[in-house]
Amino acid sequence: MFVQIIQGHVRDADQVKAALDQWVRDLSPGASGWIGSTGGVTDDGEFIGLACFTDLTSARDNSDRPEQGQWWERTSQLFDGEVTFHDSWNAVTDNHGDPDRAGFVQIMQGKGSDHDRAMELMVDHSDEWARFRPDILGTTACAYGDGEYTVAVYFTNEQEARAGEHKKPPEDLAEQMSELRHLNVQQPRYLDLHHPWIQTP
Repeated sequence: MFVQIIQGHVRDADQVKAALDQWVRDLSPGASGWIGSTGGVTDDGEFIGLACFTDLTSARDNSDRPEQGQWWERTSQLFDGEVTFHDSWNAVTDNHGDPDRAGFVQIMQGKGSDHDRAMELMVDHSDEWARFRPDILGTTACAYGDGEYTVAVYFTNEQEARAGEHKKPPEDLAEQMSELRHLNVQQPRYLDLHHPWIQTP
């Protein structure tokens, strides 16, 4: 799966949401390979979006469409300052429920020393994680650059997510979490999407 991550500060979250809704309505029918998108704006006005495609070729074909360029030309005006893009060619998902029904999404970003091992750990003990944290509906993990990563975690709702943070995991899951933490070479950054925009074909 190919995922493009878009980030930047926006002036008006409602205008950005309207632009994304317009893309889904008018442009997505011609976007071959588009699986879905997750986005939202944090409390301090930072937009982050994950556009998911089956493969890189489909994503590039979409970007090359004239109507896509015209849409982005208009939408980019809603951002203040720089908009950053990250492309992940080896994104993985691990779904225990239906992420499309998530009421809260938390994005974690950082840099690790071994993204291949991190990706393995992200999907390890999947069934046990589903039993331990039923509030987690799924994850999308993206690696890119020199060890950078973005992970989206989909929760039933924020209240259950916060309660789940305080649960003590069983030993094998605790070891998995410890190894993931030790792979980090910088402190991860968290972006909370209290009102996530989850769009699918």
